[in-house]
Amino acid sequence: MIAIPIPWSRSNWSTMSFTSTLYLCPVLDLLLVNVSPEWRPEIRLGLQEALVNAAKHGNKLDPTKTIVVRFTVTTKEYCWVIVDQGKGFGAEHCYIPSHQHLVKQHLVKQLPKDEAENGRGFSILHEVFDYVHWNREGTQLTLSKAIVSKKEKQPSIC
Repeated sequence: MIAIPIPWSRSNWSTMSFTSTLYLCPVLDLLLVNVSPEWRPEIRLGLQEALVNAAKHGNKLDPTKTIVVRFTVTTKEYCWVIVDQGKGFGAEHCYIPSHQHLVKQHLVKQLPKDEAENGRGFSILHEVFDYVHWNREGTQLTLSKAIVSKKEKQPSIC
């Protein structure tokens, strides 16, 4: 079941909730309604990673548990807050410096081996979003993406 107020408000936060599932296409479609077409594929990948983690690792795919997503669009950014009902994890080890070139250098050092079957999600989130933050308990993830056209985006320092 998906619960969401429609239409999306550009000035206020909207909230949707759904039971733990990996069937995320309709959820992602709704979360991307007001995202610029130039950013949709990239943001879809990042949101899918975050939602899969919340359902699979947070809620352990327990259909009695829900995932809540709060989201908004301002003139400057897209923002999502994803909350699961899992036990959480020690999010303090997920700190990465805020300078983008340092983040990318740090992530390259932490990428799993090519033959590894998992472990790339953390890197994906930091590559897609400008701000990635877990609460202390590891049950709430805040993601944001600045609204700039790809043409205006500064070249990477790395």
